[in-house]
Amino acid sequence: MKTVRLTLLASAVLGLMGSLPAQASQSTVDAISQFHLNYAVKDNFAALNGVDCAKLGADWASCSKAVVTLTNNGEAVTDKDWAIYFHSIRPILDVANDQFKVTHIMGDLHKLEPTEKFTGFPAKQSVEIPVINEYWQLFVTDVLPRWYVTADGATPKVIANTDSEDLSQFVTPLTGQWKRTPDDKNVLMTAEARFDKNSDVKALNLQALRGQIVPTPREVSVHGQDVDLSNGVKLALPGLSAASLEAVKARFALLGVKEGTYPVRGEIASDKFEGDEPVSGAYQLTIGEKETVITGYDEAGVFYGLQSVLSLLPAEGPLKIATLTATDAPRFDYRGIHLDVGRNFHSKEAVLRLLDQMAAYKLNKFHFHLSDDEGWRIEIPGLPELTDIGSKRCHDLSEKTCLLPQLGSGPGSDNTGSGYFTRADYIEILKYAKARQIEVIPEIDMPAHARAAVIAMEARYEKLMKEGKEQEANQFRLLDPTDTSNTTGVQFYNRTGYLNPCLNSSRNFVDKVMGEIQQMHKEAGLTLNTWHFGGDEAKNIYLGAGYTDKKNPEAGKGIIDQSNQDKPWAKSQACQAMIKAGKVADVEHLSSYFGVEVSKLVKAHGINTMQAWQDGLKDAKNASEFATDHVNVNFWDTLYWGGFDSVNDWANKGFRVVVSNPDYVYLDFPNEVHPAESGYYWGTRFSDERKIFSFAPDNMPQNAETSVDRDGNAFSAKSDKPWPGAYGLSAQLWSEVVRTDDQMEYMIYPRMFSVAERAWHRAAWEQDYQAGREYKGGETHQVDVNALHKDWVRFANLLGSRELAKLDKAGVNYRLPVPGARVVEGKLEANTSFPGMVVEYSTDGGKNWQRYNDSARPQVSGEVQVRTVSPDGKRMSRVDNVKA
Repeated sequence: MKTVRLTLLASAVLGLMGSLPAQASQSTVDAISQFHLNYAVKDNFAALNGVDCAKLGADWASCSKAVVTLTNNGEAVTDKDWAIYFHSIRPILDVANDQFKVTHIMGDLHKLEPTEKFTGFPAKQSVEIPVINEYWQLFVTDVLPRWYVTADGATPKVIANTDSEDLSQFVTPLTGQWKRTPDDKNVLMTAEARFDKNSDVKALNLQALRGQIVPTPREVSVHGQDVDLSNGVKLALPGLSAASLEAVKARFALLGVKEGTYPVRGEIASDKFEGDEPVSGAYQLTIGEKETVITGYDEAGVFYGLQSVLSLLPAEGPLKIATLTATDAPRFDYRGIHLDVGRNFHSKEAVLRLLDQMAAYKLNKFHFHLSDDEGWRIEIPGLPELTDIGSKRCHDLSEKTCLLPQLGSGPGSDNTGSGYFTRADYIEILKYAKARQIEVIPEIDMPAHARAAVIAMEARYEKLMKEGKEQEANQFRLLDPTDTSNTTGVQFYNRTGYLNPCLNSSRNFVDKVMGEIQQMHKEAGLTLNTWHFGGDEAKNIYLGAGYTDKKNPEAGKGIIDQSNQDKPWAKSQACQAMIKAGKVADVEHLSSYFGVEVSKLVKAHGINTMQAWQDGLKDAKNASEFATDHVNVNFWDTLYWGGFDSVNDWANKGFRVVVSNPDYVYLDFPNEVHPAESGYYWGTRFSDERKIFSFAPDNMPQNAETSVDRDGNAFSAKSDKPWPGAYGLSAQLWSEVVRTDDQMEYMIYPRMFSVAERAWHRAAWEQDYQAGREYKGGETHQVDVNALHKDWVRFANLLGSRELAKLDKAGVNYRLPVPGARVVEGKLEANTSFPGMVVEYSTDGGKNWQRYNDSARPQVSGEVQVRTVSPDGKRMSRVDNVKA
């Protein structure tokens, strides 16, 4: 017994001793997690101020300075067993404090840790860690939240003040850091600059807006009488399905109209449409004093006629609408919104709200980006790893249980970095969309942007191999184990970011996923008509034009060793065998080759249209190389970098072009040039409602007269090629820095109104495309800018006086425009981009707010704060300041 007792005692002592380092590490982690972290951008022109950005390997020799400051308000920390993991969309090129080093892990995940020279974090003091970033940091969302600290054996903890979507909690305002280059000609949107921009948008009286429908119909004649719907409507709509009828009733109810006595009749009569009118969605509308009659070319036409009736309703006040007659049809067959739920997950509820708003403004294609490097978001029976692992992020560096943290998700799985739609969720979304005349187009992105699927299928492979099931393990494997290619994708993932297009198992995977998603459509009572292949950005960025090899460096480029860089799949034996067999010319052609192969699967499943981002199909001679009846391409070349000309190539090769230009219709780009706004900005510094409204999607060169390039410069545009015309228009919301549902809605609305207007209605000021006609910003004056301005004033007034209030009723977290303001002779003058909105001001630092009245401009002194208030009074815009 003594021996047993001694053995137990020894074990207990050893166990206690073994736990001490872990306990010490946890105490260090706990202490550092309570530090105050600050991130400050110091210099976006580092290359001009003594930093050799080219030598550091920065793309186009562009880099910037920032400082990370860690303030320890507690006891000194001298332990070296810790690491801070953080998310940075800008690669860290150098650290100018030899006590610390930064290592790139994967994607945007970096690790900050102490070196041997680390002397500790002194008590009650701050430590500064200067860093050099690639590129520049011009908007606050260039900095990501949830920096976290961990150590061997310790539980990771987020540094407390970074655990927030309010980035001002740890990011110093980017005052004076808004220019990309010293000669950047963009206009910083101060209160005064915004006032000047808004000053030509005058308020119209309500009579001028009477009978106005959004989006604008082809032809409308407004009559003198009004119809009062306060006693409700009696709907007789045999042309609508039961689900569509319920959607219409819900919209009437939302806007305060109950079921009642005023007759609203609708019928389908395709034979009543002539000329260019017989298209899906066309309708004829007569609103009379005694009844409303809608004649639709098809069910969509009846539905859209009803949306036009609903458009006329005010959000507040008497439920009166103008009598009128309208003949209407959509401009484009494809009127889309793309939503990325791969980078960050967005809830089913937010998707359903989006579908409601799309339907109300006659948008009919929901492009659902369901997978990317950072997440797989749809349940696939038989492949549970896709959601068990591929939909989840956590701090597991082995990635056996989840993907690595990315894009501000931190170490946990309890935020929007993680999540997926069950089969039931997806089927519900499909039915909801169908009831609103919206086609859901699922996208499973490949062969690049596929890391979530790749990692999940590797986990499946390893699990089944351990069970001795080699054949089953290899069935859906997406990596070639012989591929040692050193390649880096656009968002800094290694070869695990690319599905291997040369493996039969990759085709097995595509076939399996396609079949399961198609089955969900069938269970929803729908046919899957369009499959989106993705296809974009299968390249190694370090072989791009902004880098140069160290052996023969070119000026103005990042100097790196390109000898050890590979094109994707270059060292895959499976791909080399295909090249040797003559199946594909070289590895560069593999993305397009795989697109053709996937199109065969699409066709075999009975799906008649394949869609892709155009660069994924760049090596195909024409659309006839693909097996499907139709091939749609999302055209996303930046217009001022040549997109005004290259768009023609795709249409002339037989592809149906869906105009998706980043510089106009990427809704993840900022709303205005101001560091406090959100978004990526590689294609443009801003896209607001006015710019999108002014976009001419079917005559690309025309836009040179009405907009500027990324740096605010005028540009010229001309194409000598024929232009068969666009098939559609799509606006995109990518979600790298759009983490929450509220942020998603902030970025989409109200810009979506302008997208809907241009997708549905061709304005009189939009010119026909003419080969050889050149447009030069500031020089040629071919566009009727007076007509454009008048049209915009009308539209802006409709938003401010009517449409935004409808978003309030729908519970949508849209962006409220920041007011413009100036002080003239001691009096405050204020305006907004949407006349009719309420502006408030404060003269005591925001303690008290007063309603601004332009007819009685207040006398002010000192600093004045201004903000816009939502029509329901529940939300406020970002606050701006003006000095008296």
